[in-house]
Amino acid sequence: MFFTTLSLALRSIRRHLLRSFLTILGIVIGVGAVVTMVTLGEATTAAVQKSISALGTNILQVRPGQGFGRGGGGPRPPDFKPEDVTAIANQIAGVTAVAPQASATATAIYEGANWSTTINGTTNAIFQVQPWPLANGRYWTPAEESAGNAVCVIGNTVSKNLFPSGDPVGRRFRIGPISCDIIGVLTTRGQAGFGGDQDDTVVMPIKAVQRRFTGNRDIRLMLVGVDERFSTATVQASITDLLRERRTITGGKPDDFNIFDTKQISDTLTGTTTLLTGIVAAVAGISLVVGGIGIMNIMLVSVTERTREIGIRLAIGAVAREVLLQFLVEAIALSCLGGLIGLIIAQAAIAIISPLIKVEWMFDLQINVFAFAISAVIGVVFGYFPARRAAAMNPIDALRHE
Repeated sequence: MFFTTLSLALRSIRRHLLRSFLTILGIVIGVGAVVTMVTLGEATTAAVQKSISALGTNILQVRPGQGFGRGGGGPRPPDFKPEDVTAIANQIAGVTAVAPQASATATAIYEGANWSTTINGTTNAIFQVQPWPLANGRYWTPAEESAGNAVCVIGNTVSKNLFPSGDPVGRRFRIGPISCDIIGVLTTRGQAGFGGDQDDTVVMPIKAVQRRFTGNRDIRLMLVGVDERFSTATVQASITDLLRERRTITGGKPDDFNIFDTKQISDTLTGTTTLLTGIVAAVAGISLVVGGIGIMNIMLVSVTERTREIGIRLAIGAVAREVLLQFLVEAIALSCLGGLIGLIIAQAAIAIISPLIKVEWMFDLQINVFAFAISAVIGVVFGYFPARRAAAMNPIDALRHE
């Protein structure tokens, strides 16, 4: 009986193809929008987490000032000194390594090619705090670091632009006012979600950068690696106390430095992305309700149009339950068809949009099944009233209907 009822429902849908398509349009848009937004939101969240993980886990970023900028209108807070790095490394429990950084921007030149890039001066501790394997070559030695030799490892972007057809290791190029020997090439990290191209960098011993580029011993950033067995919050509090003492900040004076936990940044960005995705998906979900109302409206029209047909079925022995099932199956079939088309459109939209916003394409089986199930439920909920109305007809009155 069910297959007969399903056949009748499909025959009715096929008889009015344009009307059926317009009926399910709200379901198509709703399912497509919800699946697209949720999937892209999850892909964006994954991209953010990947970018944060590329910066390293269990890392504290210590900068002078009360935020990423200078903040306020007062004088610029003093930078850190090498002695601050030594103090944190030696006096704070749970610290695995401290990597100071000094940076500058310069143009790198090799033969006829040139490329403007960022120079990061640091110590070998950076490769312990923030592991970054080499694609080729080696890191500098402690002797080269201590002497401030002009040696460097370069990112993949710099390598491709200056040495498009050869191995740069062992070659010498000019960067800013100095000549530098390339001793290694870093593996590719790609784009950071908020930090630009991570591979567009030249990494040198910090003493070489301070002597040849910045002209001072100041340090604008310290990356502090924290042992996994220790709480980053506890280590952060200890560093705060130590730096307040070293920078003679007493009483209720605010800190003139800031400490960011990369995990907190990741949690904040992930939470924000998830919230925005949920809001947009909820707005898109309204289309599902609108689509359900459209189905109910058309089904009521269909019941009115087919009143005489219903009367004939009831008169020749069909029971009310069979009539109800016929119209309910028709509503569910319409809704499920709309859901299926919406899923197909969603996958096409995801495949097109993902490269544009630079996230990886992904297929979330759970949200696809959930959206399709919701479309079926909408068919049941909004199709029941018209089906009930058809089943409740009096056969004699229905046969008299013109």
